[in-house]
Amino acid sequence: MKKNKKLIISITAVVLLVGCYFLFSSKTPKSTLRLEMTKASRSSISNSVTATGTVEPVVKVDVGTQVSGIIDKIYVDYNSVVTKGQLIAEMDKVNLQAELASQEASLASNKTEYEYQQRNYARSKALYEKQLISDSEYETATYTYEKAKSAYEQSRSNMTKVRRNLEYAIITSPIDGVVINRAVEEGQTVAAGFSTPTLFTIANDLTQMRVIADVDEADIGQVEEGQNVKFTVDAYPNDVFEGTVTQVRLEATTTSNVVTYEVVISAYNPDLKLKPGLTANVTIYTLERNNVLTIPSKALRFIPDEEMLGSMNLTVENAMQEAPAGKKIVWQKAGNALQPKIVTLGTSNLNVIEVTDGLSDGEEIVLELTSAAPAVTNGSAERSPFMPGPPNNNRKKQ
Repeated sequence: MKKNKKLIISITAVVLLVGCYFLFSSKTPKSTLRLEMTKASRSSISNSVTATGTVEPVVKVDVGTQVSGIIDKIYVDYNSVVTKGQLIAEMDKVNLQAELASQEASLASNKTEYEYQQRNYARSKALYEKQLISDSEYETATYTYEKAKSAYEQSRSNMTKVRRNLEYAIITSPIDGVVINRAVEEGQTVAAGFSTPTLFTIANDLTQMRVIADVDEADIGQVEEGQNVKFTVDAYPNDVFEGTVTQVRLEATTTSNVVTYEVVISAYNPDLKLKPGLTANVTIYTLERNNVLTIPSKALRFIPDEEMLGSMNLTVENAMQEAPAGKKIVWQKAGNALQPKIVTLGTSNLNVIEVTDGLSDGEEIVLELTSAAPAVTNGSAERSPFMPGPPNNNRKKQ
């Protein structure tokens, strides 16, 4: 009896397993193959390079002084509009004027000495030619004359220098523009010993700005003069500014083993929103093609599988055909057959590619072969008798 019970239980378990297998395998959705198509259409193709940069004035001049002294008066401040030649500051002139007076006296003295020695030399020369004085007396007269002449010329040079230094005490604007930096105050002492101290920074025209962008070495090969640029600044996040690449500088900058190159971008700033020093997030359009015939790049990677297409009652014509050099093959559906189409390609980005010959606007081509399973609705879905039901499934209806 025990053996019969074990045999019955074993047979029952096998029958249940077989029944479950056929139950679920017959209700599992079968995958289907589908040929996805696309049309050649006209669109725009663009590639871009991103970088960050700094907004700067096109012309910016640091105004300094070549003489040391005390800043006596300042006539401009931040954001002051100035014109070329306008007085913007003065230095204390007491010491310079005293030095000028000293040099004037020295010049007058040397001039008198020079004129006296010049007349004395002329007399000595005349007497020497008549052999009325010795060689030694003539040489002494000549020496004294040459020495007085050198002293006089040196005094004249010193006078020119002192006068120029006095002129440098009056500081004027070298260009028309706006003062964007003032580095001194009245009464401050500046020293012009080894370098010229900067007193003011003047920007020429703030309606004409530029962006100095740092472009990575991997992207710099795509950047050329004349390319269009769009950029944003954090101060105006909703505004998009436009510019043009005007210069690609050859000198590389290495920071933390990252090599970048400076690209100069001109930017028109009529509303004066762009301010010197703002950080710009730059997009340089290295490729722009508008209204060109394009297809998805994925269509070029489609290779027909005759066995899989045969299960869809489709055939492949000229399956072994190869494209000539410089051309590619796309596939078109004609009735129940796929036919190759040779096309000539142009520029491309990651998603689409330009077709210059071989297709016309609106022509359909094969994009890819996909596998899809039909969805099972909740009403028609069957549940395994061994799976637990949803919550409250066993409750009786009230």
